[in-house]
Amino acid sequence: MGSQFDDGKDEGALRTIGEVSAALGIRSHVLRYWEAQFPILKPLKRSGGRRYYRPEDVALVREIDRLVNREGYTLKGANAALRDAGPDTRATSEPAPMPRSGELQPERRASTETVARLRAIRARLAAAIDA
Repeated sequence: MGSQFDDGKDEGALRTIGEVSAALGIRSHVLRYWEAQFPILKPLKRSGGRRYYRPEDVALVREIDRLVNREGYTLKGANAALRDAGPDTRATSEPAPMPRSGELQPERRASTETVARLRAIRARLAAAIDA
């Protein structure tokens, strides 16, 4: 993540909406809209409603951007994919073969790491909301 931000801050530092917007090339109003559309995206809000994005929030924004802007998901579809931590959403050049009875599809096995990371992000976000 350090390569995305050229502000001299530590990789784990909180970022303002402007910093995230500039680093990821996503306009601030889009980030605010996504907060309303994706319940799991909850940056910290301080006095005056100023938003501060944690590294987990930035990772989630990147994932939303990938799903919506590169993979072609609708907001509803991206939300469902993130919420359900379903099968790997990366594009493949050919359709996956049908699994044998009781066998996981190869892309579902490959997505185990992604699912684990998203669940960890969700848990951290929920803990921050409760704090």
